Amino acid sequence: MLALRPNCECCDKDLPPDSREAMICTFECTFCVDCVEGTLGGTCPNCGGEFTRRPVRPAALLAKYPASTERVLKPQGCAGADAA
Repeated sequence: MLALRPNCECCDKDLPPDSREAMICTFECTFCVDCVEGTLGGTCPNCGGEFTRRPVRPAALLAKYPASTERVLKPQGCAGADAA
């Protein structure tokens, strides 16, 4: 099940579970659409993979399957990040 991380790893923008601006790679690295299209050029800085829009979990299921509250942030920023 997707973790639905709460923020962009690059700019720390809030990405609530119902956000249409959240993008993920195959490892669930989470970034906002602005960072994906701009700073990252469509490539995950962690794994080198591509992004897709993160699906929205139906509100009725959030109580049973809550989104993650753990914020992940790249302290060095995303510009020029090397793929893992």
